[in-house]
Amino acid sequence: MLVLLPPSEGKAAAGRGAPLRPESLSLPGLAAARETVLTELVELCTGDEEKAREVLGLSEGLRGEVAKNAGLRTAGTRPAGEIYTGVLYDALDLASLDPSAKRRAARSLLVFSGLWGAVRVTDRIPSYRCSMGVKLPGPGALAAYWRTPMASVLPEAAGDGLVLDLRSSAYAAAWKPKGEVAGRTATVRVLHSQIVDGVEKRSVVSHFNKATKGRIVRALLTEGAAPKDPAGLVEALRDLGYVVGAEPPGRAGRPWALDVVVTEIH
Repeated sequence: MLVLLPPSEGKAAAGRGAPLRPESLSLPGLAAARETVLTELVELCTGDEEKAREVLGLSEGLRGEVAKNAGLRTAGTRPAGEIYTGVLYDALDLASLDPSAKRRAARSLLVFSGLWGAVRVTDRIPSYRCSMGVKLPGPGALAAYWRTPMASVLPEAAGDGLVLDLRSSAYAAAWKPKGEVAGRTATVRVLHSQIVDGVEKRSVVSHFNKATKGRIVRALLTEGAAPKDPAGLVEALRDLGYVVGAEPPGRAGRPWALDVVVTEIH
């Protein structure tokens, strides 16, 4: 099982570990593309601060992120699973997983990134600020830039098992599973069920869908669930107590669309 996650906009502070070693990152097929983006980002942030802030879409209060990016090559690093924070990662709570679940997380979780393309949670990276929606002077729009290297690297990373795609739309634009891989890919939408005047009404959850997705991943890792395909995922989630609606694709080569229905959002 390969789980595709979005990063978090906010990041934990850089660690005190050794500086970045790009050659140590997973998915070495992305190395050249990573070097291009890293070089452009550092150069941008070493120059005109106001231009860098504009390109990166940073508010006045986030001005310090420009200096952080300028020092990426020498900054301390931490495992990516510690760098990424926010609602999804709080719910996932990697640090509190038991050793077996941590090993499963290391094998199966892949976090997409405007800067790195995609990294595993054990890859050591510095704290940075560069969303997939950024348009850098050299590479241009990052979502479009990453499509070519991703197309050759991600199918191999997906192997022959289930792909659980929990990315937001901005990050999903960098790689869309195709063909046979798409057929064993499942996306998840979180719906909130409420009884209004005796009738059930379901609405799409926005902010808190991240927490639900984090809890889903945590439950799968903790229980050691290993579904091989979307149908198996539906069964595994129902065994874990989730209410799941599944919409198989109308034709081959399309992902499954899963609705996870919750009665409480938190």
